[in-house]
Amino acid sequence: MVILGHFGAPWGVKGWIKVDSYTDPPAAILNYPVWQVARADGGWEPVRVATGRPQGAGRLLVAALEGVASPADARRFVGRDVAVPRSELPEPGAGEYYWEDLLGCRVATLEGVGLGVVSHFLDYPAGPVLVVRDGTKERWVPLAPRHLKKVDLGTRCVTVDWDPEF
Repeated sequence: MVILGHFGAPWGVKGWIKVDSYTDPPAAILNYPVWQVARADGGWEPVRVATGRPQGAGRLLVAALEGVASPADARRFVGRDVAVPRSELPEPGAGEYYWEDLLGCRVATLEGVGLGVVSHFLDYPAGPVLVVRDGTKERWVPLAPRHLKKVDLGTRCVTVDWDPEF
């Protein structure tokens, strides 16, 4: 599964729910009619999307899910990840990759200093952040061309322009 978004709070009185989309553009998540929703036991639950639309600025959308007719029904999805099977996603183009592909990759500076491995990502309004862990030390590297210099999925290595002391 590839995580494409995250459920927020219920929206309105008809059971719609807020969705923080990680796709580019954000509304592209609505191209998938069935979402897999993370369960507490680590499994996935399929949910059919009835309709959805952008709401406000940024990545926020609202969606109506089949079988969800009230805010109380929608509350059971709050805080859960939204994913689709990898097989449903298009192949990334040259120089493109899915965040999921970077998990576990080694991260090194331009000078070859190892910083650790990609642990996870944080998505903030100012832009996404690559979280790199080396034991107990954690570094947050903005996922911007200024800092992200090379991704080599063959060797599972990401090269960044980053101060190893930071």
